[in-house]
Amino acid sequence: MSDDLFGVSESPLSSPTQKKTTRRPREEKHYHGHRDRLRQRFDAVGADRLQNYELLELLLFSCIKQGDTKPLAKALIERFGSFAKVLAAPRDRLMEVPGCGEKTARFIKELQAAAVLYARDQVDPQTPLSSWSAVMNYIHAAMAHSQTEEFRILFLDKKNQLIADEIQQKGTVDHAPVYPREVIKRALELAASAIILVHNHPSGDPTPSRADIEMTSRINEALKPLNIVLHDHIIIAQHGHASFRGLNLL
Repeated sequence: MSDDLFGVSESPLSSPTQKKTTRRPREEKHYHGHRDRLRQRFDAVGADRLQNYELLELLLFSCIKQGDTKPLAKALIERFGSFAKVLAAPRDRLMEVPGCGEKTARFIKELQAAAVLYARDQVDPQTPLSSWSAVMNYIHAAMAHSQTEEFRILFLDKKNQLIADEIQQKGTVDHAPVYPREVIKRALELAASAIILVHNHPSGDPTPSRADIEMTSRINEALKPLNIVLHDHIIIAQHGHASFRGLNLL
């Protein structure tokens, strides 16, 4: 019996027509290849020929594996004012910058620690402190950009070799309490023959305050009977330093 009797005729099944879609070529992001180009520039000309934000951007590659790090690097420099101030910024303030999460903030603090360690290692403890520039580079790296006051003491032996470098006090934005008896006690414990006092002014102005002068005088007078010499008191700030010896305050 033919299917025609039921008004049905056989015909091959047809599939719906499929529309051909043409993919548009993927647009390259503007930063594709930028990392390689920046690395090549660094290799060719060194860090001195890079902008501050470019060096920070380059370092952030190690922490941020994908994407454009230039906006974050520029935002950090703009917020804190300089490359060094970015490294010295507290972790919580770094994380206030959009795009700077906990991992990135930790990485930046690790960079700061490495920079301070490098500067400190330039001061050979077995060499008399005749290389004053190395000492200044170290204490500037360690303290100049801190946002709170720190009081540091360099303890020296009879040959002016470095025995110890210690932070005695940390304080607030404009004050770090210093007690002469604690300075003397530690100098005697280390059998130091001389000391250099160092503290920072977060305000950026290294000019000694009246309190700085009075405190230094008290420490100096207390050291004299013990034949311990106060070589100098250095105040470190972002824009330079002041020497009590150089200012005839000792």
